Amino acid sequence: MTNPQINILQKLAKDKHNENKKYFDKLKKKAPKNIDYVMQELHEAEFKRTDCLECANCCKTTGPLFTSVDIERIAKHFRLKPQQFIDQYLKIDEDNDYVLQSVPCTFLDNENYCMIYDVRPKACREFPHTDRKKFQQISNLTLKNVAICPAAYNIVEEMKKKMPL
Repeated sequence: MTNPQINILQKLAKDKHNENKKYFDKLKKKAPKNIDYVMQELHEAEFKRTDCLECANCCKTTGPLFTSVDIERIAKHFRLKPQQFIDQYLKIDEDNDYVLQSVPCTFLDNENYCMIYDVRPKACREFPHTDRKKFQQISNLTLKNVAICPAAYNIVEEMKKKMPL
């Protein structure tokens, strides 16, 4: 598998969008019994080859949702009250979720390291969500993530080969 360059990833994802959408629509209707196992395998294999520190496109182009648990944990890390953390770093988006005030992520340093890695939001810990149980239920999210994350792109391409529908 090749690692798509970030500058062409969006084009590659756009070119594959209709194909991927059809695939995921079929997958939602009748997911293979072993989908969780296969996805775990594909995810682990891809992340043995992928170094997120070389890319960090997720941190540069999108912001995670912050749950109340995330806010409490990160605020405590900074020795702030949760409301102080919210006021300083977050805003409420159109879906009424807490998100970063701006991207790239405030907590990403210039070497692509996360300055709050040990207390990072759940959404960051789980990104790109390709090892999630009942993977077929998050197809809309995955369709977005293949345009952001080269690993997610590769996993979906490999998935279509391993589990043709």
